[in-house]
Amino acid sequence: MFEPLVISDLPRRFADLPFKPFRDGVDIHYMKQGTPAVALLRYAPGARVPMHRHTGLETILVLEGAQSDERGTYPEGSFVLNPEGSAHSVWSDTGCVVLIQWERTVEILE
Repeated sequence: MFEPLVISDLPRRFADLPFKPFRDGVDIHYMKQGTPAVALLRYAPGARVPMHRHTGLETILVLEGAQSDERGTYPEGSFVLNPEGSAHSVWSDTGCVVLIQWERTVEILE
């Protein structure tokens, strides 16, 4: 169990949060580690995450910029649900920040 976490005005607080490298060009700030996990991902322009399969529900809210996958591009304010068993790669041409929740870990396919 974890303590409640409240961050007021999250989009204006990105610069204040400690991010660490996650993948090439993608940094992470964990808000809750474990299962499920909740984090902020910050993509540099052109960064990508390789093809992966979800072993549980993934929930994404695009807070800044735009994120893309094989189905399309999701601008700021987009809410994306990727169900268990779905697979995709993810990238951002312009850079973005997303709030993400993984029900369970993902399986990298490439």
